[in-house]
Amino acid sequence: MFSRDIGIDLGTANVLIHVKGKGIVLNEPSVVAMDRNTGKVLEVGEAARRMVGRTPGNIEAIRPLKDGVIADFDVTEAMLKHFINKINVRGFLSKPRMLICCPTNITKVEQKAIKEAAEKSGGKRVYLEEEPKVAAIGSGMEIFQPSGNMVVDIGGGTTDVAVLSMGDIVTSESIKMAGDKFDVDILQYIKKKYKLLIGERTAEAIKINIATVFQGARKEEMEIRGRDMVSGLPRTITIYSEEIEESLRESVNLIVQAAKSVLERTPPELSADIIDRGVILTGGGALTHGMDQLLAEELKVPVFIAEEPMNCVATGTGLMLENIDKIERKKVV
Repeated sequence: MFSRDIGIDLGTANVLIHVKGKGIVLNEPSVVAMDRNTGKVLEVGEAARRMVGRTPGNIEAIRPLKDGVIADFDVTEAMLKHFINKINVRGFLSKPRMLICCPTNITKVEQKAIKEAAEKSGGKRVYLEEEPKVAAIGSGMEIFQPSGNMVVDIGGGTTDVAVLSMGDIVTSESIKMAGDKFDVDILQYIKKKYKLLIGERTAEAIKINIATVFQGARKEEMEIRGRDMVSGLPRTITIYSEEIEESLRESVNLIVQAAKSVLERTPPELSADIIDRGVILTGGGALTHGMDQLLAEELKVPVFIAEEPMNCVATGTGLMLENIDKIERKKVV
């Protein structure tokens, strides 16, 4: 039995795995629950995510990836091992080749850490590709033509903005500002304004259900529960979309500035193509209400959300796996 080639979108919030010939076979949160005393891994993925903020002192729910890179090497390795065993792609005598995506501006040390973690978790050969390039391929862009394509990939830990042509990145920027930071902003805003403490999961629910980043685009309300900072007792309040827009304004502005900065450094011929083709939004952050409207207004070019923004990177790795032998020939010099 031969092993299959696999593509991994190693995200700060979620890990997606694409198996050659099978499609996306795994989509789970990047969370590991560990026993602090013994160092034993108790749960990984969705089961561990349900424990966030709800565990006793000796159990800790860890997110081993921070800002798109490995923050805890051993826990990342344990998580990858668990997922690879779960999808059962190892052959009887052979190991799978892996294609892993990483943000554009990570250092050589961070790249090496990702490679090592993948090799230790059972990869025969590990290839790294830049995330916006893979996201663009996964969203259906023709990036191998001599014309400009622009992609804004808003993940959990990083936002990658890139202009691509002839199959490679022309200008790019990666900022540590994305979906996770939005959750923190919401959490801090409610703490400051209402003196109410809420958890990460409540903040995420607010972001999904009532948040918007475009002024006046959404008018919804939601009841949330948390702990009153003054009395220490549970309390329920109602919050509105307009307030959440206000709390996210500063962070979202940084994403807009990064996109503008990439456009300013783009050669004029490619800029002309982007006006025709527009900008594609990928990653979970693309689903934040009003993100496409805001970027379209600020950049003065059409902005489209990819068909399945959460899956673009994983789908892109699948398409690149079809040509993994070409990549292999390129790398072996």
